[in-house]
Amino acid sequence: HKKVFDGDKGPNTGGMGAFSPSHIYDKEISDYCMKNIFLPTVLAMNAEDRKFKGVLYFGLIVTKDGVFVIEYNCRFGDPETQAVLPRLQSDIVEIMIAIINEKLDDIKINWDAKSAACVVMASGGYPGKYQTDYKIRGLSETQKLPDVKIYHSGTKKVDGEFYTSGGRVLGVTALGDNLQQAINKAYKAVENISFDNVHYRKDIGKDILKSVC
Repeated sequence: HKKVFDGDKGPNTGGMGAFSPSHIYDKEISDYCMKNIFLPTVLAMNAEDRKFKGVLYFGLIVTKDGVFVIEYNCRFGDPETQAVLPRLQSDIVEIMIAIINEKLDDIKINWDAKSAACVVMASGGYPGKYQTDYKIRGLSETQKLPDVKIYHSGTKKVDGEFYTSGGRVLGVTALGDNLQQAINKAYKAVENISFDNVHYRKDIGKDILKSVC
């Protein structure tokens, strides 16, 4: 969800929300990407004696004409990771060590079958001009909710209180038995948090729900 407003309207942002697993990225697309994008990329780096160890982020776009690469990043995606790592049941440190030692095929990576949804709470005006230094209320109560995780981005702590300090302020993620439940939990958590001039999209994952229901 790159656009700032509901219905994919407005300017692009760093991301206003995400969900996992993807109902678009099915086995057919996965197999295609592995054969035509992922492996050729890694093999090409190996051929140039530039063996890559770490997180390689493939920014893809799925169209009616196929799958295309928009960008590569040597990092996790944001806010995509906030909707992915909560479902990871394996120890991420062990995974990273296995990557360093080139023994990734020796370990099993386990994922929770639950769905996850992340809603980004931003400063009003983002990605354009916006004001900061607004006090954030409701964090301590909300982080106690079951299956909810709050990820800080544009925040700062002053005298024990959190204030806004950036465009994208918080990523609020929830787990659910299905995508609808995860979305409902995430928005319930978002409604418990407030700060002046807050903005967030109210349709994260909704288009996917329409297509699969």
